[in-house]
Amino acid sequence: MATTRYKSLPHKKHFYSRFVKNIIASFIILAVSLLIGVSGYMYYYNLNWIDALLNASMILTGMGPIDTAKTDGAKLFASFYAIYSGVAFLTSVAVIFAPVLHRFLHRFHLDTED
Repeated sequence: MATTRYKSLPHKKHFYSRFVKNIIASFIILAVSLLIGVSGYMYYYNLNWIDALLNASMILTGMGPIDTAKTDGAKLFASFYAIYSGVAFLTSVAVIFAPVLHRFLHRFHLDTED
């Protein structure tokens, strides 16, 4: 009969290290997304950087735009940026919570094996 060896739950230091790395990765995803939005709003809407930042952050967090799109290019940009922002925001949240969920499932697995 073969015996199986179960891994123990990784140390909390390892968990916190992964958690911080994932928060940094999530922050980078959001910062790049915000930079794309600010650039697009400045180019297509002819806004100054502070108004472009406001519009991009409102779209990125799901609140909606502040300024109205007047040209077809601005409308296309706003459409694609809104779709991209939804995916980017959800991805960044998933990246943050991945280590938490992984640890929970690992602990749950260990509890069921005992």
